[in-house]
Amino acid sequence: MSREIHDHKTNTTNDNLRIAVTDQPGAGGANHRYEVVGFQTETNASRAPGGDVLPLGIEIGLVILFQNGPIPEKGVNGVTQEVLIAIVIDRLRSFQAGPFSSKENAVALTHLETALLWLQKRTHDRVRRGVEGTHQK
Repeated sequence: MSREIHDHKTNTTNDNLRIAVTDQPGAGGANHRYEVVGFQTETNASRAPGGDVLPLGIEIGLVILFQNGPIPEKGVNGVTQEVLIAIVIDRLRSFQAGPFSSKENAVALTHLETALLWLQKRTHDRVRRGVEGTHQK
């Protein structure tokens, strides 16, 4: 099973990036594997030294694996949405501290920080109730 996400498409860069959801939803109804393709790294100064270089025309892919299953049973086997949001928050804070600050970045940053706080509150509430790391509500 695979489905494609299009919510990110707004410009040439995002139009070229394809996001596919490539697994079945888990017990909570969410998917755990996302694949991003459509980019090459040879002109990216942040790539690994001497690495990531492929001949032109070869597509690079990124696989994002989210935590799949309760940690007490499965261990830490993927990232969380909190991790991805924290990465984007860091990038936007850096833009805001540099020459590309903008009202739009500030608003997006505020909403992402708010989203992260709500997700953290959910986790704290689950810990308090003794159901964190389980499939219980």
